[in-house]
Amino acid sequence: MNYKCLILDHDDTVVNSTATIHYPAFLEALKLLRPGVTISLDDYFRENFDPGFVPYCVEKLGMTEEELEIEVNCWRQYVARHTAIAYDGIREVIERQKEEGGIVCVVSHSYDFNIKRDYDANRLPLPDMIFGWECPPEQRKPNTYAIEVISEKYHIKPSEMVMVDDLKPGYDMARACGVPFVGAGWANDIPEIRAFMKKNSDVYFTKVADLYQFLFE
Repeated sequence: MNYKCLILDHDDTVVNSTATIHYPAFLEALKLLRPGVTISLDDYFRENFDPGFVPYCVEKLGMTEEELEIEVNCWRQYVARHTAIAYDGIREVIERQKEEGGIVCVVSHSYDFNIKRDYDANRLPLPDMIFGWECPPEQRKPNTYAIEVISEKYHIKPSEMVMVDDLKPGYDMARACGVPFVGAGWANDIPEIRAFMKKNSDVYFTKVADLYQFLFE
């Protein structure tokens, strides 16, 4: 175990969820809120990468607070009927971290109840702490709140943690705290996303097996 605390993003890092859950759910919401407006899967990845999902909805689509609530309800209904599948090898990563006496935390833009459901459905060991969308906006990624709480609770330094994420908010959070950052590149091959993550991550992997070797060998 090379790091005492493994901090994982959830969507497209642990489970394959954007393409199979979030994107089709968003298309259903658009039919209600912006009839005639659509977006490709690749562009949906791009908008989630930068500026992020909420800024995209508010600044580019002009959604109001009430419309955002409708979008969230559409997403909830879709998630209730569909479960994301974990990437091959992720279970072994989490199990090994736990077996070595390490800590596993999740910092995500999904709700904690959805994260727990995905972990249970995929038979993954539950995280020690979860910081999801249920947190107040000022505490969500890329805010450093989660890392500060983890550090204080477990008495560990930033250098003893590692953050694994597929998108810029996780990178921004880790960088702000001096936490080593691993770019997770197994969810998509969007050129500009891959270029940014390769350039700015401490290490960048396109296979979960490479993450396992980095963490434990």
